[in-house]
Amino acid sequence: MKKLLSLLVVGALTISLCACGGDADASKAPAAEGESAAEAEDTADSVDEPVEDGGQEPAAGGVMPAIAKEDIKVGVIHITDPAEGSGYTYTHDLGIQGMQKNIGLEDSQIVRKNNVNDTDATAIENAIRECIEEGCNVIFATSWGFMDTCEALADEFPEVIFSHGTGYKSNGTNFNNYFGRIYQARYLAGVAAGLKTQSNKLGYVAAMGQENSEVTGGVNAFAMGAYSVNPDCEVYVKVTNSWFDPEGETQAAQALVDLGCDVIAQHCDTPNPQTVAEQNGVWGVGYNSDMAKDAPGAVLTSVMWDWSVYYTQAVQSVIDGTWSGENYFGGMADGLVNIAELSDLCAEGTKEAVEAAREQITKEGFNVFDGVIETNDGSTVGEEGGTLSDADITGNMNWYFKNVVVK
Repeated sequence: MKKLLSLLVVGALTISLCACGGDADASKAPAAEGESAAEAEDTADSVDEPVEDGGQEPAAGGVMPAIAKEDIKVGVIHITDPAEGSGYTYTHDLGIQGMQKNIGLEDSQIVRKNNVNDTDATAIENAIRECIEEGCNVIFATSWGFMDTCEALADEFPEVIFSHGTGYKSNGTNFNNYFGRIYQARYLAGVAAGLKTQSNKLGYVAAMGQENSEVTGGVNAFAMGAYSVNPDCEVYVKVTNSWFDPEGETQAAQALVDLGCDVIAQHCDTPNPQTVAEQNGVWGVGYNSDMAKDAPGAVLTSVMWDWSVYYTQAVQSVIDGTWSGENYFGGMADGLVNIAELSDLCAEGTKEAVEAAREQITKEGFNVFDGVIETNDGSTVGEEGGTLSDADITGNMNWYFKNVVVK
């Protein structure tokens, strides 16, 4: 949440980061972390379909006036506290720190509002207004639930730039959204997991269910990566229905271990699934940041965001006078998403297999969701020789790949 996403990750990059992380007609805009397909359809008419370079065309308007570097003041709205140390907010804050270093901003030019409940509209509005009152002219709102308030306040404060992590709304001028192709990294992690498993049962702790395209897309990419090297493996999914639920994530991970899963992956905020894996003598795949620090005896790799890629690009464009209000949807090629260094726990040949898949994605045009894809209900999606659009991947993925089992 983004709770997806998950995200800067590129120009935008959900670093979940944990989980705050965070769904729309394929012919319209991508959805975001926490969004349902119905919600996306209700609002998709106001946004544009992604263009091939990963961004989205502005809805309207144009370039905002340049702001001198010394006059830039950045407000950041976080759903939890960066001190959490592993998850969604932590990763986003690493991105803010990276941007600050890259551009050379003073500490006084960054204002953070932490632990802002993304279901409390009053708390969200108060936090953003406080940032504006403190002189912020660029505001990054990192969780899906901040979207509607950003939309309203962007109209009220046209001189302030609002950039919303995940989501699907924008106005093409001073309000955009950012996210990334985290599914690319999840595919690589699936390769590592598929080669490691001995039981041929992989577990996946999911914050949201099949209706949420961001989470489902990650499950599918992970499952497809695992299937590419091990067609006999299955991915068992346990849904917590929360982006941040330490106890629920622990219980879900343990339930998957009890089912015989010997690799535990996750799309949720805490490292608890990884510590459960370590406690049970099985392996895991972390999310948002490198969770090897949390469970060094279990983690094979982690699916990660580098949100500094997007944050740096966004703030620099404001300084240069080139901010145009375009949405951002970056990927592995621009460094927004990646996996952590493979641990020594990985099976022999994993590095070679992962690098071969990375080469396909970054240089050979493989988009993960290519061709005709079989689902777990016996139907198919996609077309021979085609690939799913960004909008389909982020907004219409309400199906599971054929080797996925929901528990």
